[in-house]
Amino acid sequence: MALKITDQCINCDVCEPECPNGAIYQGIEIYEIDPSKCTECVGHFDTPQCREVCPVDCIPLDELHVETPEQLFAKFLKLTEGKTSDAGLVDKKAA
Repeated sequence: MALKITDQCINCDVCEPECPNGAIYQGIEIYEIDPSKCTECVGHFDTPQCREVCPVDCIPLDELHVETPEQLFAKFLKLTEGKTSDAGLVDKKAA
């Protein structure tokens, strides 16, 4: 599942730089997460980094974007195609 940011967000700016996929961006009123880029940090970290740093715990799972761990990893591979990830993985095309 992708994550989402609720209206409890205080715009503290700590989550955006933590996202390895660039999925978090400043919306009209609060930060938002692009579900097409959110992998819950699968492929990069063991836990979603935005949730680790959020001081108000306003980043739940997004029930509108249900994905299995396998689907999240496939999305990670697509997003990092040709790049080396934080996990040290390299896409087959780049190797």
